[in-house]
Amino acid sequence: MAEPLTESALEQLFTEARTHYDWHTDPLPETVLRQLYELLKFGPTSANGSPARFLFCASEAARDRLAQCVSAQNAHKVRQAPVTVIVGMDLDWHERLPELFPHADARSWFADSADLIRATAFRNSSLQGAWLIMAARALGLDTGPMSGFDSAAVDAAFWAGTRVETNFICSIGHGTGEKLFPRLPRLPFEDACRIL
Repeated sequence: MAEPLTESALEQLFTEARTHYDWHTDPLPETVLRQLYELLKFGPTSANGSPARFLFCASEAARDRLAQCVSAQNAHKVRQAPVTVIVGMDLDWHERLPELFPHADARSWFADSADLIRATAFRNSSLQGAWLIMAARALGLDTGPMSGFDSAAVDAAFWAGTRVETNFICSIGHGTGEKLFPRLPRLPFEDACRIL
């Protein structure tokens, strides 16, 4: 049986972690991005389907191209952060189920329902995006998830010719700690939860 994480680990992952808006510009090496994926890939998804696709915009050219697809307030963040990840969802994700879920004919559960394919892709790529954030924090990185972008423009600029669509984007690196908002309130247990 696993032991609970230490208080300092919980602080790093949850209670002291913040969404960053201003970044040190030191590049993140490919080895770190690979290590990040090697952690996040173990987070659970429906039928192990793993529909998320991750496009790491690490070069200045890629970040500039992405910055042209985001809101004015997000463009600086994308250009400054060493990496901004486009978290996409592959609408052909179910075609990999014979490989990823080999002990049942899971592909047939989805093959005839475009609505179920899309809903499952969206739900689980969002979940994988959350694993990305937690894995980054576990590696000592800061994150800045964003939804202020033109999804059609991002899809055209980065996923053209594929069946991948953008879910959200997230900057990753080492935040400066500047431009942080004061810690915002969270709902108390009584407002958000029920025990039946």
